[in-house]
Amino acid sequence: MRRREFIALVSGGVAAWPLGALAQGTDKIWRMGFIAQGYERFYDALFEGLRELGYAEGRNLMVERRYAEGHADRFPEFAAEMVRLRVDIIIGDDDAGSARGQECHHHHPGGLPNAISPVESGVVASLAHPGGNVTRGAAQTAALSTKRLAILKEVVPGLARGAVLWNAANPALAYPWRQSQSAADALGVTLRSVEVRDPKDIEAAFTVIAQEQPDALIVLQDALTLQHRNEIIDFAMQKRLPGMFVAKEWVVAGGLMSYGENLPDMYRRGAYFVDKILKGAKPADLPVEQVTKFELVLNLKTAKAMGLTIPPTILATAEEVIE
Repeated sequence: MRRREFIALVSGGVAAWPLGALAQGTDKIWRMGFIAQGYERFYDALFEGLRELGYAEGRNLMVERRYAEGHADRFPEFAAEMVRLRVDIIIGDDDAGSARGQECHHHHPGGLPNAISPVESGVVASLAHPGGNVTRGAAQTAALSTKRLAILKEVVPGLARGAVLWNAANPALAYPWRQSQSAADALGVTLRSVEVRDPKDIEAAFTVIAQEQPDALIVLQDALTLQHRNEIIDFAMQKRLPGMFVAKEWVVAGGLMSYGENLPDMYRRGAYFVDKILKGAKPADLPVEQVTKFELVLNLKTAKAMGLTIPPTILATAEEVIE
């Protein structure tokens, strides 16, 4: 796995309680709270990075894991539990979860390795000076909207109408949706917003998309849509609906293509910031990091099943091609 290039703009990765340097005692056991919608393999990269920095579960690190499994209303409950457990670090897997558990950050700093629109959603004051008790790495979901749509238009001849599936309960995704609309206007494409707020909304969203009969599907990723990616991809395949996604994980699962950050790299980078804060750095003083290099991943098997021919110019720029 290659390291992605990062630029220091806002805190990167995760946040922790600045309890002093780890070097103060080799017998110190750090306690980490990890709150997520559901388990994802790329989370492992965070813990691999921590091991490389000398933190090992069962030796000097204890991890309290809590998974909402589609019930995002449990985030405040999990956050309160972490406060009672007196953990040293609290990590969340998306902005929606962080917002719902925000009250715990008065006592325990927290953060996200893969935050979406942290400034626009009001979680940090600015990229350079986040302030507060939350630190994070930032995904450029909004900034890449034009590029994603431009690639999709090259792959799908005659693209005129698209559907955008997104979690409207996540305030961090409102800005990427607006950016997608602007990109579509510039490229002469009409987009229909298809909103979900809960796992039970997924099937209804499929019905709306099927009725609209768009030329392509764009999914704005957060923990909710990512957790249900298999259902979304199966639907797209059944309807022969070309899809543009944010991360490689979708393409590996059968999606047509993705353009965005490498999620394992972002989570691995988060370990570096955990280490810095445990050694005394303050979350408010750490600028958020934004990825500056992105990967295009294509699934040729899916393209063939949909009757699509990927243009040579697109193939030549792909980071990875799945056949």
